[in-house]
Amino acid sequence: MLRYTGKRLLQLIPVLFGMTFIVFMIVRAIPGDPAKIILGQQASKEAVAALRESLGLDNPWYIQYFNYLGQLFTGNLGESIKTGEAVSAEIYPYLAATMELGFVAMVIAIVIGVNAGIVSAWFQNSWFDYSAMILALIGVSIPIFWLGLLGQWAFSVELGWLPTSNRFDPRDPVEAITHFYLIDTLIEGRFDQFLDVVKHLILPATALATIPMAIIARMTRSTMIEVMRSDFIRTARAKGQKMFWVVYKHSLKNAVIPVLTVIGLQTGLLLGGAILTETIFSWPGIGRYIYDAISSRDYPVIQSGILIVAFLFVMINLLVDLLYSVIDPRIKYD
Repeated sequence: MLRYTGKRLLQLIPVLFGMTFIVFMIVRAIPGDPAKIILGQQASKEAVAALRESLGLDNPWYIQYFNYLGQLFTGNLGESIKTGEAVSAEIYPYLAATMELGFVAMVIAIVIGVNAGIVSAWFQNSWFDYSAMILALIGVSIPIFWLGLLGQWAFSVELGWLPTSNRFDPRDPVEAITHFYLIDTLIEGRFDQFLDVVKHLILPATALATIPMAIIARMTRSTMIEVMRSDFIRTARAKGQKMFWVVYKHSLKNAVIPVLTVIGLQTGLLLGGAILTETIFSWPGIGRYIYDAISSRDYPVIQSGILIVAFLFVMINLLVDLLYSVIDPRIKYD
């Protein structure tokens, strides 16, 4: 296991280097000059040229790229062109916001999706099965931005149950310790703030969970139906075991590998694709952070933000691969 893990980690190095080069070149292909955007369209050519020189933007692209790699080797993600702050310090609160939102969304998606798939397979061709699969199809088809706006209108504007935006009530701000506000409020012993943070999470997390929830439900159903037709399941039922234990103990354990693969892929996609949800709900996550950086042509922020998301994506998939051998002892990594 350790040898396999080390081998996979070494394989990540060329992948991440390739990602840095691709992102570097794509970012420079975006129309617009960061110096002009910072100084404004009325700035003189001399002022723009001086700012480009101070930022190193007048160097050839390959010199800029190797300078960027040199900074990465020292753990430096560079400085934001727009704010002048270190990206490594500036990006963490946004990353924490996205990870908290993504974690809650995936918990919702896994709990509802897996159980809906199990019950659909258990009562195959029943009204629940047809209803669950129709809802799953709708969940995959509905755009997140439309679902988010609909949720805001229904539960915030009409019913007034939930807030429409932000991570907490601005009249009672949360003291940022870890920047994971569910944890920070518990550390401070502010259970009223904890409930407020949960309320702010419900709408964006549910909107973000819709697509992975539907995909997980469909995958769980298909794999569970296949496993429940196996001989060992018939044997377990013939021995008089209760159907609940047959389904959740024997069938689910043998059907979970494909479901786990889907969960890993959807988690990575969810972290990288939360920008629509964060925009609709004014969620200060890394998706909006990168989007704002693209608008201002803030190259270090764009490059570092995408690199961090890519790193998290490949690490999640590595963790899923390692979990295979934990769940199924027949899988060995030599």
